[in-house]
Amino acid sequence: MSKLFEDYLSELQTDMVAICLEYVENKAEDIYIYCSYEPEMYAFDVFYRINGQVVLKNNVNTAINEDDTSYDTSEERQEAVLDIGLKDLEEIHAKCKEYGRDMPTEIKMHYNVQQNSLKAQYKYDLIYSEDEELLPDDIFDFWFEEIKKSS
Repeated sequence: MSKLFEDYLSELQTDMVAICLEYVENKAEDIYIYCSYEPEMYAFDVFYRINGQVVLKNNVNTAINEDDTSYDTSEERQEAVLDIGLKDLEEIHAKCKEYGRDMPTEIKMHYNVQQNSLKAQYKYDLIYSEDEELLPDDIFDFWFEEIKKSS
């Protein structure tokens, strides 16, 4: 049986979750993944809820308990996560083209680790490319602050 578009999308999103989960050695409550594509610009980033604290990938060690070993948050490791996420996002775009689907301009994924549950929101309208000051990092930061405040 041949794969459907949704199968490829699911596999690529699962890979994004897996690499982000590996980064924190499977020790997070929630993973929040941000993907963006607006003409000729891809963006990918991630933040976490660890021990009830919402933290950026470079600050995950601020959320660990005394008894826990610290995470490797080296620049090389962070770049590796981002590179894999971007590669997966580019592959999603390629599959959208192959299957004649619109490429989302934004994908926000929330993975609940304990429940093994992934929820994704997709947008198709341009968000930042028509704004002279707004960048993908700004949208990511807004979402991070929104989740942090609601915690």
